[in-house]
Amino acid sequence: MHAFWLSLGMIFIAELGDKTQLVALALATCYNTRVVMSGIFWATLAVHIFSAGIGWIMGGMLPGDWITFVAGISFIAFGFWTLRGDSLEEEEKIECKTGINPFWLVFSTFFMAELGDKTMLSTISLATNNPFIPVWLGSTVGMVVSDGLAVLVGKMLGKNLPEKAIGYGASAIFFAFGAWNMYEGGRLFSMPVWAGALLLVALLGMLFLRRKPALSEG
Repeated sequence: MHAFWLSLGMIFIAELGDKTQLVALALATCYNTRVVMSGIFWATLAVHIFSAGIGWIMGGMLPGDWITFVAGISFIAFGFWTLRGDSLEEEEKIECKTGINPFWLVFSTFFMAELGDKTMLSTISLATNNPFIPVWLGSTVGMVVSDGLAVLVGKMLGKNLPEKAIGYGASAIFFAFGAWNMYEGGRLFSMPVWAGALLLVALLGMLFLRRKPALSEG
């Protein structure tokens, strides 16, 4: 159960302010909330079975300490990603369409939006050193709960979510979780390994934050 709750919590956090959460908000303005959440659930279940499977396979290829260490670096990268924030590009804007089954439209839209997204990559990282099924199910539930909460609050506040506060809080959790994993996995590593890892972390921070001011206008 630990892996399930860990995955649920981390993916819930990863989804806060993420592009796919913005997609969920946009879809909920067009279609019935229950249909939107059903489509999101099944799309997430489908995507994350591949994500968890990839992570599970990767987990068998490296020693446990290195897996934990690299997963820690990846979570710090996700922290920078969250701090930068996401937005929908012009070609990704959601248009309300009629004559199409709403469930399948939501399913296909969300499935495509989730491919290569932060929550998919977070699920892969979690599955490298946790059991496959709890990660798969926990990450799916965490995603649906996060998007459902955003839709509910977004409808109440007219989609004016407190993005800065959400982004800073989620980033802090990612940084703390990543640092702890790096420590747990790399306690016995040499100084050159740590120096290289910290340099990589610094480069990741520059890469993610140089393109857009951290949580600018929200």
